[in-house]
Amino acid sequence: MRSWAPLIIFGALAGLVAGCAGPGPEPAAPAAAPNISVSSSAFTDGGDIPRRHTCDGADVSPPLAFAGLPSGVRELALLVEDPDAPHGTFVHWVAWGIDPARAGLAEGERPPGSGTNGFGHTGYGGPCPPRGPAHSYVFTVYALSRPAGARAGASAADLRTAIDGAVLAKGTLTGRYARG
Repeated sequence: MRSWAPLIIFGALAGLVAGCAGPGPEPAAPAAAPNISVSSSAFTDGGDIPRRHTCDGADVSPPLAFAGLPSGVRELALLVEDPDAPHGTFVHWVAWGIDPARAGLAEGERPPGSGTNGFGHTGYGGPCPPRGPAHSYVFTVYALSRPAGARAGASAADLRTAIDGAVLAKGTLTGRYARG
């Protein structure tokens, strides 16, 4: 009768040695998501937001232009936030339902989907920092593979949850504002 023990041991050792050879070639890194170009005729990236678009002026949203959208975009969403606020990031605008076939939003235009900002109302609430150094206001546009599906009055966190897994690309425009 023949013993299978040497064959079993040999097979186990061969598997162990093969496992020590390393994981093999690294998988290709996924391509980086494309960036959307976001701009405004009211201010340049890193520039000062005009008083008209703040709580000290007419408090209307600035005009925005979008370019470089990838194919397959079904909807755009928008968040405007002040990361320099004294008690953490302050939300100035939560919006979605923006038609990607359009080149942007006109001054004062309200997108179909509108969430609740940090002031407690829906729509745009312009920069209104405490007196002192300038704050940054980050306008982030998200290109989505499907409609956001957020509920009316959604918070920024609600919108982020709603668009999770649907962002094809995004872009930012940052403006600054200080109250003297």
